[in-house]
Amino acid sequence: MNPHVRTGHRRLVSLAGAVAVLAWVLPAPATAVEFTTTAPQGYLIDAETGTVLLAKEADQPMPPASMSKLMTVYMTFEALQDGRLSLDTELPVSREAWQKGGSKMFVEVDTMVPVIDLLRGVIVQSGNDSSIVLAEGIGGTESGFASLMNHRARELGLQDSHFTNSTGWPDPNHVMSPRDLALLTILIVDHFPEYFPLFSETEYTYGGIKQQNRNPLLYRNMGAEGMKTGYTKAAGYGLTASALRNGRRLVLVLNGMNSPRQRVSEATRLLELAFAQTEAVHLADAGEVIGAVSVAGGRDLEVPVASATRLAATLPRGSGRDDTEFFIRYEGPVTAPIAAGAQVASLVVSNPMQAPTEYPLVAATPVPEVGLFMRMVRAAGFLIWGPP
Repeated sequence: MNPHVRTGHRRLVSLAGAVAVLAWVLPAPATAVEFTTTAPQGYLIDAETGTVLLAKEADQPMPPASMSKLMTVYMTFEALQDGRLSLDTELPVSREAWQKGGSKMFVEVDTMVPVIDLLRGVIVQSGNDSSIVLAEGIGGTESGFASLMNHRARELGLQDSHFTNSTGWPDPNHVMSPRDLALLTILIVDHFPEYFPLFSETEYTYGGIKQQNRNPLLYRNMGAEGMKTGYTKAAGYGLTASALRNGRRLVLVLNGMNSPRQRVSEATRLLELAFAQTEAVHLADAGEVIGAVSVAGGRDLEVPVASATRLAATLPRGSGRDDTEFFIRYEGPVTAPIAAGAQVASLVVSNPMQAPTEYPLVAATPVPEVGLFMRMVRAAGFLIWGPP
């Protein structure tokens, strides 16, 4: 089978959805925005479109400090979701957890603490003690939990991460990359919407001790949703942040900065710049028909194709369709029978801020296979009159 490409220029009628939508929603051309950072490592992504706005040493494993507690939280959310834990489940505080140094929730040894309190201890207070209690409750031991973390991280596609503990405690073998932290953030948002609001809580009191959330962006009027800060001598000052404005979510990871002041100022600058100078432009709704591809051996000679998901592209504000290229790519003709919803092609979109990216297109209607007689008639017609 040969690869087929249909562009908007060649197939205006069958690509009417894609062409007309792009022509209608995209304004006049503008220059692509360039993002740089003073942080040694940084990554900024539009969560909906997948467009990477900034990538500086983004795949380099680094000491993540407490930012790796996001993996501990993910594992806990998953245990809640599949019923191994409930928010009311009480877990025992071991001596190992109680005596751990660094930031603390201040749980007492040999007491029982509900999971919901422990989660707030990790997310709001960045407690090493509460992280270990959760780790031991899920994995039996903290090292056993780290093994579970590594196995799940591979399944989730965290390619540059390796865990030796639940807290981010300094260890040369405990590493994550900025890209992995951003991916983990997006997975938390997508997989656990019922628990995600915990990240936006600005304070929590346990045992009579009130502590403020360590994420400095939560105290600014900029749409910050939370996530996690981190600091160790080896890591420097780091931040993983999610911010939402008008339904558009950006995820930012910075690490290796020299001070809390640099961390908050650089994070604020990059997010404000991204929201101000770029926008996510709607291309197609999930299920919207945007073209057609050729069919072999089917009742119909073509099958309409639709977007499998809602499609949007990140563009500089004021950019236009002259800066956006798109086409349908498929191996074809596609052989019948074809089930409705089966992926049969891809929509390839590229623009000044986005390398060519493929989005799945599915058959909008079923195409049954035709019988032998009809195939013979079509073959004869092809020989006499050529292709339709």
